[in-house]
Amino acid sequence: MISFSWPWLFALLPLPFLLRLLLPEAGSGKDAALRVPYLDDFESSHTGAFQRTLRRWPLLIYLLLWTCLLCAAAKPQWIGEPIELPVSGRDLMLAIDLSGSMDHAFKHNFRKVTKLYATKAVAGDFIERRVGDRIGLILFGEQAYVQAPLTFDRTTVRTLLYEAVTGLAGKSTAIGDAIGLAVKRLDSENNQDRVLILLTDGVSNAGELRPEKAAEIAAARGLKIHTIGIGPRGSRELNEQTLKTVARNTGGEYFRAHDVTELQQIYALIDKLEPIERDTQSYRPTRSLFCWPLAIALLLAGLLAIAALYKRRWR
Repeated sequence: MISFSWPWLFALLPLPFLLRLLLPEAGSGKDAALRVPYLDDFESSHTGAFQRTLRRWPLLIYLLLWTCLLCAAAKPQWIGEPIELPVSGRDLMLAIDLSGSMDHAFKHNFRKVTKLYATKAVAGDFIERRVGDRIGLILFGEQAYVQAPLTFDRTTVRTLLYEAVTGLAGKSTAIGDAIGLAVKRLDSENNQDRVLILLTDGVSNAGELRPEKAAEIAAARGLKIHTIGIGPRGSRELNEQTLKTVARNTGGEYFRAHDVTELQQIYALIDKLEPIERDTQSYRPTRSLFCWPLAIALLLAGLLAIAALYKRRWR
């Protein structure tokens, strides 16, 4: 639909007519020294017809010009249909292990893929479903760093996740530092609903902060941590007890994924544990249209100027 921000300006539409009625007609100031009643006989038939045409339609042009100017001044705008924006208000940070062991094979149906490849695919789908959440991404190995700060731009977070490679942050595993970095980044936000999902396949063997100590700090700051241990059955590289302790002390859950199917089920379960709020905000897209009546007014003004030049030429 089209609406006007200042529709009261259309009350000025009859203003030119009122001025024409109330104000005296201005003299031309060019009275002829000798009046010739039959001056029209000296004009060619073509010139006289053209001048009579000019005298007929200027009033209509002026009216259209004035109307277009008022339309432009009234600030017309097109308003679209309401668009709902789901908002949950949750800040959700993913911490993904990039240590060298994430290149090891991981079962997927009847074939094998690397653990990092499976994590990218499953976590990427999880990110795409989190409409309304602010998502952030931490990658860690021997060092931990923020790959994507909290943002509503899920597409960018997925892209940055897909571009990650093993060894980018070192070959070791600094789980405590990853948790500490998440606490630091999430603690600067005023939102009280903050969640960290940490995925690893190894034992914390690097970094300055022990995972248990990092979990205590996270619990004191109100950060919930869900931990995911990933690896085939019988894997001795994974310290499940540490991951269970971190999750339990922060009010989160620990999950174990032995293959890609279980990893998909875990992220689906986390979706249920951290449901997306259904409260929505809506907005109506608007587009300003004042340029169109203004352009028409300028075109009409140009036509009047051309007509005046022709009239002066044939006078």
